[in-house]
Amino acid sequence: MNNSDDLRNLNSELNFVYRYLRKLKISHEDAEDIVQETAYKFLQYYDSIRTPKIRSWLIRVAINFYYDQLRKNNRVKLDLREDQVKTLSKDLPEEILLSHEHWSEIECILSKLKPRYRELLLLKYKWDLKYDEIAKILDMKVNTIKTFLARARKEFAKLYREVYR
Repeated sequence: MNNSDDLRNLNSELNFVYRYLRKLKISHEDAEDIVQETAYKFLQYYDSIRTPKIRSWLIRVAINFYYDQLRKNNRVKLDLREDQVKTLSKDLPEEILLSHEHWSEIECILSKLKPRYRELLLLKYKWDLKYDEIAKILDMKVNTIKTFLARARKEFAKLYREVYR
């Protein structure tokens, strides 16, 4: 395969990563920045990447970069989806704040988990991905994902009970 084919393939893979990030409700601007950083990392480490599954590697780098940026910015993000904005006039402000407070409690517990557990729980329950999708993204077996998710749920429940008794 020549360099021209590699670049075309990289472009299509990066487009897939962009669409994936948008599916995760990451803003257009942030998704573009993440994809740009991911492409830079790929080009920087191209010779040392040992996996034949480039898509998984790109997604892993993109998600890690996104999490790093969230940690660095340490910003509180209300993260209202379009469907929530449309119903704002119908819902009481108290209900919206309560749901946001509930999510804040969940984020607090998630922050105390191992990064792998936190990531699995978010992929499964926040972004509604199926086991096989998660396995493909993380380049792991489906049964391993199920085992780790069971452990993550158990650890989450334990921490939740400790904090919110």
